[in-house]
Amino acid sequence: MQNHPFRSKRNNAACLGAAVFFAISVYAAAMQEPAWPQRLFILMLMLCTLGVLVFVFARIAMALVVGGGLFLALKFLSVLKLRYLDSPLIAADFYYYARSSLVETLRHYPHLYALCLGLCVSVPLVLWLAWRWDKRLFAQWRQRNALIVRVGGTVLGAFAFWICMLPSGPFAQAHAKGVWEKLSDDAQLTNFFINMRDSQVQLPPRSSEAVAEQNWADTAHGRPGSLPPPYPDIVQVLEESTFDPSIYTQCSIAQCRVSLFQPDARTRAGGMLRVHTWGGGTWVSEFAALVGMPQDIFGPGGMYAPYVLAPHVADSLPRQLQRLGYLTVAIFPTNGNFLNGRNAYQAYGVDQVYDAEQLGLQEWEETDAQMFQAAKRIYDQVKKPGQPVFLMVLTLQQHGPHDMDPLSSLPAPFNRGLLPKLPTRLALNLSAYLANLQQSDQAMHGLEKDFLDREQPTVLLHFGDHQPSFNSLIRDMPRNLSPELAPYQNYLTYFMLKSNFAGPALPHYPALDIAYLPSMVLQAAGLPADPYFSAATVLRDRCLGVYNDCAVPGLLDSYHGWIFDRLHVYR
Repeated sequence: MQNHPFRSKRNNAACLGAAVFFAISVYAAAMQEPAWPQRLFILMLMLCTLGVLVFVFARIAMALVVGGGLFLALKFLSVLKLRYLDSPLIAADFYYYARSSLVETLRHYPHLYALCLGLCVSVPLVLWLAWRWDKRLFAQWRQRNALIVRVGGTVLGAFAFWICMLPSGPFAQAHAKGVWEKLSDDAQLTNFFINMRDSQVQLPPRSSEAVAEQNWADTAHGRPGSLPPPYPDIVQVLEESTFDPSIYTQCSIAQCRVSLFQPDARTRAGGMLRVHTWGGGTWVSEFAALVGMPQDIFGPGGMYAPYVLAPHVADSLPRQLQRLGYLTVAIFPTNGNFLNGRNAYQAYGVDQVYDAEQLGLQEWEETDAQMFQAAKRIYDQVKKPGQPVFLMVLTLQQHGPHDMDPLSSLPAPFNRGLLPKLPTRLALNLSAYLANLQQSDQAMHGLEKDFLDREQPTVLLHFGDHQPSFNSLIRDMPRNLSPELAPYQNYLTYFMLKSNFAGPALPHYPALDIAYLPSMVLQAAGLPADPYFSAATVLRDRCLGVYNDCAVPGLLDSYHGWIFDRLHVYR
């Protein structure tokens, strides 16, 4: 065969340039991870990917360019999304976010148009040059032998990639992270890959259709309301990281008992709330309080509810209220795109979402009073005669950590050390929490004045989404809890349900699962319940407020069979 020196030099130049590009990609992607176990994890994934592509393309330069480019693109997209949308990149984005929000994002950030245009032009050109100038491997081999080697090499590389992705595999240390770390720390590429396994959704065990029909057929036509129209407004407040500190034996001072947790003449129901996350994960409490299901029944993927569950929700409290003529509104203390919040709320059935920027507030720094004032302002703007409003408000007054500032910086009397019997770090955390709690308590009085001290019929619900962690110190604090509540001690917050009008009596339970809040709200407002919430109300009463640990044998399985296979509340 005739030798072509120019072609040989061109092939060598293409391979050298591609190798330099791959090295740059390794530095920009793998080497930017914060710790060596994570760097080695991403580096090995890059090498496995490179091995697969070498045998797929049978071209070294092409494999180097595509392999390095894929990881460089993932890094670029993760940085871009975190910078502009306050949210980490996950695999679900390529289906859900890109499908539903890409055009809107580019519309809000016009300078990204030029970048996308440049990529659309340059990337195909680079790939064409790499393919054109590269030397083809196995060209002199017999076709059958070349095919066997290429298939074998591809399978071997894919197998090595799979081994690296095993949580118990050679990079177990990189996989060993909590959910909040996976969604918030600086290991962006590591989190992207280890979240793939966690984002898998599994439906819970379900009974046969016959058993489900036998147990739940009576709820198939829903439940009529107890009060006639016009329907009341509903205000629902998620108090981030808020719990009743008086359940802790070491919190015995007067400041541990505030009216936020005390029933009054307008209280319809209240007490302990059983949640399904600890120390973080507000987004799953949002899911449960709006949709009526705890996220953990969906397996590990449930912790990523705003991404992987929200798009498939077919029924929810906001959707039922929409069917009754409500305008549904959400008030956010963060960027509306943080953790896919805006998309998730719209999937839950919320008509209008207002984030910190739209409210003119500094995100992550708002007090409860500021959030409630903003909520009242938005309510006054959107309220129309004859149309009831559902208003969902999120707060961040109690968002941790609670030990960032010294004790002396807290307002009086909390700066004087009211808890001297506690260890120093724990005393600081609890003192900061109590100081914020007083402000939340005062702000709630203002919210009640705005919405309950008036003639317009209104239901007000406020609840805690999870306990704060206090750097995990809170776990060891002794509690004053009954034996039946002790197993849930790390998963107990509070809820308070009030109205400014008389209504039917609501049940009381030792602890109410957060998934039952929608059914309690509908009942307090005297509203009709569709078949889904009619069944949820029956489950709540028969299981005495418990969900996952319902004591009635087989009832939960038949309920899941009914709502998933018959009512199709999740598609």
